[in-house]
Amino acid sequence: MDIEAFAHAIGHRYAQPELLRRALTHRSYGASNNERLEFLGDSVVNCVVALELYHKFPVLPEGELSRLRANLVNQQSLAAIAQQFGLGARLRLGEGEQRSGGARRPSILADAVEALVGAAFLDGGFEAARSV
Repeated sequence: MDIEAFAHAIGHRYAQPELLRRALTHRSYGASNNERLEFLGDSVVNCVVALELYHKFPVLPEGELSRLRANLVNQQSLAAIAQQFGLGARLRLGEGEQRSGGARRPSILADAVEALVGAAFLDGGFEAARSV
């Protein structure tokens, strides 16, 4: 699957394809990597999920909404999403990470999902990030 097809599969056509490439680049690969996008994407993912829960459960109190969000937004669930899209095969990893199975490591996969959302946010705003 080429990068354009992958972008379509995750729900956003990047006007700035370099953002997508950076989102798929682990720090072990080089200096231009996905760590800052991951930082941004973490907050955006939490916001998107919080908004969905807020609308879906209009009578739940804050504490229960927070628990639901925490159950949905965690390393395990984000890594599972990454696996559904074959994200590990798309990641650019340094040689050491490749040899040690980094493309299957849940922490790396979850971080990459957050980076993809952060990249979509920068590329197209909140709705683009929400679609991813």
